[in-house]
Amino acid sequence: MFPLPLQLILILLLTGCAGARNAADPLEPINRSIYRFNDTVDRAVAKPVAKAYEDVVPLPIRIMAGNFISNLDDAMVTIHDLLQLKFTQAASDGTRFFINSTFGVFGLINVASRLEKHNEDMGQTLGYWGVGNGPYLVIPFLGPSTLRDSVGLYTDTEASIPGRTENVRDRNQYFLASFIHRRAALLDKGEVLDEAAIDRYGFLRDTYLMYRKNLVYDGNPPRVKYDFDD
Repeated sequence: MFPLPLQLILILLLTGCAGARNAADPLEPINRSIYRFNDTVDRAVAKPVAKAYEDVVPLPIRIMAGNFISNLDDAMVTIHDLLQLKFTQAASDGTRFFINSTFGVFGLINVASRLEKHNEDMGQTLGYWGVGNGPYLVIPFLGPSTLRDSVGLYTDTEASIPGRTENVRDRNQYFLASFIHRRAALLDKGEVLDEAAIDRYGFLRDTYLMYRKNLVYDGNPPRVKYDFDD
């Protein structure tokens, strides 16, 4: 993913509109505008490029590319395991990263496939220590996020191995290739969404917020208490 300028977050917060329908989405009018922009760019550029990538690049090469990207992610996952005091998981993820980086030829081959793949990032780490979501945001080109997750994304991107690469051209090429690969992996899901969702924006927002909450609580989020429960 591309680094996110923190100035963008401040602009979105300062230009928020009153009267939003969803308490978690106080910037809904602006977010919907950015969503429409993203959707237009995705349909015109990102989706066709992702389809071409899937059609032209042989499956074994795409698998190795995915393994390489996943392996670099494991380095940051291990760090966040430690920050969340998940020491057993950190040992597993650290071992997975070491084995795939060495015996798996820099992660191109998933030799440690028997070790479970986990998903941890700075947004989850902040949530683990009690930092709330903040307002829901739609980031240009990147899509659904929150204030907390946007700060986390920026931090993770800058601290990652690709983010610390001094050669700007190599770094940007990696982020672009990673973006195309990840978009190609979502081609089928996008078609299902087109058929199922009446309000795509609202569906994506609610799904994203539930998904992130589930990740923060490791699949066991607290039950919502309603007035009639008493």
